[in-house]
Amino acid sequence: MRRPRLWLVPTVLTGMLALLLSLLYMGGIISPNRDLRDLPLAIVNADQGKPPAGQKQNLGTQVAESILADTSTDKADWRRLTRAQAQDELDSGKIYGALLIPADFSDSVAALTTTRATERPTMTVLTNPGMGSLGSSLASRITTAAAQQSSQAIGKQLKEAGADRQAGSTAGLLLADPVGITTQVGHPIGDNSGLGLSAFYYTLLLVLAGFLGANMISMGVDTALGYADSEIGPWHTRRPTVPISRTQTLLLKMAMTAGITALTTTLIMLATVAILGMDATHLPLLWIFSYCASLAVGLGVQAINAAFGGIGQLVSMFVFIVLGLPSSGATIPLEAVPGFYRFLGIFEPMRQLSGGVRSILFFDARADAGLGRAWIMIAIGSVIAAAFGFAMTRYYDRKGLHRMTPQPSP
Repeated sequence: MRRPRLWLVPTVLTGMLALLLSLLYMGGIISPNRDLRDLPLAIVNADQGKPPAGQKQNLGTQVAESILADTSTDKADWRRLTRAQAQDELDSGKIYGALLIPADFSDSVAALTTTRATERPTMTVLTNPGMGSLGSSLASRITTAAAQQSSQAIGKQLKEAGADRQAGSTAGLLLADPVGITTQVGHPIGDNSGLGLSAFYYTLLLVLAGFLGANMISMGVDTALGYADSEIGPWHTRRPTVPISRTQTLLLKMAMTAGITALTTTLIMLATVAILGMDATHLPLLWIFSYCASLAVGLGVQAINAAFGGIGQLVSMFVFIVLGLPSSGATIPLEAVPGFYRFLGIFEPMRQLSGGVRSILFFDARADAGLGRAWIMIAIGSVIAAAFGFAMTRYYDRKGLHRMTPQPSP
């Protein structure tokens, strides 16, 4: 207890770990509104009415042009789409929401200036809960604000034209804010989908199963081969050391990972889908994807452990979990996190895997909804893991850096 050198290393390492975890985890979620940039949204102008007197464009076109030309904020990336295009992008998870201007918009606004007005004109906000509850909420707030601002601009335009003097008393009250806003689900998901978060938690299960399973396999193999002690409570054993190269050991661990992952994948689906009732379709595809995703993580962990030895678990924890969670884009959209996490999202495994799971669960397993990219990144990640792991173990073997098993002093 009185030896400062004994305290130094664990104190420094645990302090740095706590600081890094705090900065990385909280840095990605602390202020989504401040960090929000270029959230993909659609503006759909279906207005077929005639332009107001003395103007060249109908009101729907004016509203759409005004929203698209607004440079006062960069929080939204507005896309001019048709109704069919917007629905397709909602169904593929390419946009978080849409603002729909109906076909009778100009005519219904014009009716407010007469005694024929019976109800307010409306614009519709379409949400996409499959993109996560926060992402859908941010999109709904932005589109609603754009619709409200347009409504007030139309009201001001009507008053300047003297419409408030021509309309009846009831209609005149509406002219300050003439347009109503309704909200509809643009791409429905099931009730047992965790408000769009089941894809994230399912992905987290796959990553944790791959990470923890690979580490348990690694420890079990090392114990069985006599390169690590087995200590359970007061019982301590050490098996005879088996003469085996690092490369052969890694091959054994990876082969066992491939076999055991089939069991863990099946149990994950059994628990989440069969027992808990999570909404899921394309079950055979979901199992195959889950197996390959968890296996890719497991192979990566085995390669890192083989290359870095005792600190391999810490390195793999940062690669697959610490950096993966805030850059996954599954709970908070990548458009609402700092640029550092957007960069990590290009290659971090959890980002790729969550896109594939989300596509299978919510977007009919469409390749352009993230599944195609996920398959490509799983293949690339597995190849890199195998190449890196075996390159390092062969290097150690050629250099004669065999695993040592020191014996206790007499």
